[in-house]
Amino acid sequence: MKNTLRILLFCCVTIVSGQLHAQNTEMDPHMKAWTAYMTPGNEHMQLAKAVGDWKGSTKMWMDEGQEPMVMDSRVQCEMALGGRYLTARYTGQMMGMPFEGISTMGYDNAAKKYVSSWVDNMGTGLMYMEGRWRDDVKGIEIKGMAVDPMTGKEMKMRQIMMMKDANTQVIEMYMDMNGKEMKSMEITLTRM
Repeated sequence: MKNTLRILLFCCVTIVSGQLHAQNTEMDPHMKAWTAYMTPGNEHMQLAKAVGDWKGSTKMWMDEGQEPMVMDSRVQCEMALGGRYLTARYTGQMMGMPFEGISTMGYDNAAKKYVSSWVDNMGTGLMYMEGRWRDDVKGIEIKGMAVDPMTGKEMKMRQIMMMKDANTQVIEMYMDMNGKEMKSMEITLTRM
């Protein structure tokens, strides 16, 4: 009788441990996918090259053919959340008023694209853009929508961020004005 109980107990333990092993094996692809999703990669290392303090010189055009408004700023860039996102904090003066802006950029490993958000004290909206690396400009091109405060309607936006060298970045912003794309901003950042 004791031997029969031992054999039954051994069989139960073997069956249960086999089922647990099978469940762990089934979870393995899920864990691999999440690990790949959450692990910073080459794209994040590329973003990290911008970490540091920068002096910004900005030109802004309200209409084609007009002289640009010019603004100087300071930009502090750092990686956040374990090297997953580049955050940049802009401070300066715009049209005689204090200016603050914050951008967050990352690379979504699952979607295989860069994602970016922007907020500043010159508005109450959030601009969201996404895009890819472009070899021809040696930079990241992102596209999205923003609300035009004059009309209350969404307009297309496009931005190209180029790391010219270890100490120089150029950011170009384009907006859709009545179906025609217009360069609205250019920021040259020089490492301090």
